[in-house]
Amino acid sequence: MPLPPRSGKPLELRVQRQILWVGSAAVPLRNVSWVEVFRLKPAWGKAGGYFLLLVVVAFLVSARLDSTDGGGGVGGPAPAVLALFALVVVFAVLLWSRKPVLVVELNSGSRVVLTLPTMDELRAIAGQIVYAIDHPEYEFSAVLEQYNTTNNFGSVVNMNGGRGNTGIKL
Repeated sequence: MPLPPRSGKPLELRVQRQILWVGSAAVPLRNVSWVEVFRLKPAWGKAGGYFLLLVVVAFLVSARLDSTDGGGGVGGPAPAVLALFALVVVFAVLLWSRKPVLVVELNSGSRVVLTLPTMDELRAIAGQIVYAIDHPEYEFSAVLEQYNTTNNFGSVVNMNGGRGNTGIKL
């Protein structure tokens, strides 16, 4: 059995004797019902939260500048600059949240989600997994550099769904 993935280290993905190993997680290939590569939708909620937070900060800074100005002057370009900064942050969050993912769904409804920097790498891995399903003698191994650091199961894979799956409790 392979060692579990550690933060900042490569993760091994392999098919050996009709078992898909993702780090230390084992998935029988006969239970795979769906394999797809796509880009995740942008995180609109996260971007909207950042925008609202930055608009509130811009309002507070503008009010503070007006109060120190003695009330007689115009607040200056600070609110406009902060509003522009808020829009830049929102667009950055939206662009960076579109990560390419490989989803391997199982008959039970649970999923294995892998992320890598490029769609081509994920498509190649998806093709190898599908080929291994149709050809029981086929085996392959790939080392994935860790890219996503927001998942619960290491930094490359996230498993969720299924019956009785409570995830990892720390």
